[in-house]
Amino acid sequence: MKAYKLCAVNNLQYQEVKYPDCPKGWSIVKVKAAGICSSDIPRIFTKGTYHFPTIPGHEFSGRVEAVPDAENQRLVGKKVSVFPLIPCRKCDQCKTGHYEMCENYDYIGSRRNGAFAEYVAVPVWNLVELDEGVDFEEAAMMEPLAVALHAIKQSGLKEGDSFAVVGTGMIAFAAAQWAKRKGASSVTIFGRSETKRELAERIGDVEYRIAVANAEEFDVVLEAVGSPVAIEQSIKYTKAGGTLVLMGNPSGNIEMKQDVYWRILRKQLKLIGTWNSSYESNKDCDWAEVKEALENKQIQAKTLISHTYTADRLEDGLELMRSHQEPYCKVMTVWGND
Repeated sequence: MKAYKLCAVNNLQYQEVKYPDCPKGWSIVKVKAAGICSSDIPRIFTKGTYHFPTIPGHEFSGRVEAVPDAENQRLVGKKVSVFPLIPCRKCDQCKTGHYEMCENYDYIGSRRNGAFAEYVAVPVWNLVELDEGVDFEEAAMMEPLAVALHAIKQSGLKEGDSFAVVGTGMIAFAAAQWAKRKGASSVTIFGRSETKRELAERIGDVEYRIAVANAEEFDVVLEAVGSPVAIEQSIKYTKAGGTLVLMGNPSGNIEMKQDVYWRILRKQLKLIGTWNSSYESNKDCDWAEVKEALENKQIQAKTLISHTYTADRLEDGLELMRSHQEPYCKVMTVWGND
């Protein structure tokens, strides 16, 4: 089968690789669509991953090609998305069902081979079955959509609250959609420039503004960049007694000015961290809510796709994101016809 194998930092090779093994309790998924995550850029080009070689790609969908277990044969041919985190099931967090905080997790696309490939091995527990009415590109967006939903639920956003997100990545735009669905009285997206305005306006009924030193304050603010500047802005934009959710994944150390730190104290802000998304096979969780929203056309997932490439042009999508050649939101790759 063909796959993109990361052999070393900045050494991604599209080549024939061995078909994945499929032990008991696992499945083989034929990949139909795979999104490129912003985390894939440093993983491939600058920081590397946990071991080499590794096939990246953790946002994906496809059809179940094979399962070795007789009791799971009904899954063959099913349209699926995949929760990429494989929990240890032994740590304290796993024992309470908080798998997103597992202390010893495995992860498809970074710690083990992922979906920038024709086929990928996936535990049956991690498969999310979907109606045929959800297309593969939408299904491949379940992971970032669930991450965005998790952040909104962590915030405790109530109907009538004003909401703002600092950042213009796909998850920031998805969070704006979820905030609208949860009843926010207003939704504002703060960006660094005009380049993302058109993408933001696809969502509808949101305000796009250029981030400035001082702006009106909001009940709930989501920081979705992970930079000192964005965190400082987010603190300033949060009302006294309000909630600031930190979601942006920093690329380096975060330092804070004394007067910015004082604002947290004096405004008595509630700071909340958010990480990944909640998942439990066949039970209520973030992924179940995303599945319902997609199947009932309650969220505009496809409006967030700005670029689509065939599998053999995946590297063009990576280069677009690395060099910021033009504004983008979600960059998607498609892997053959259904």
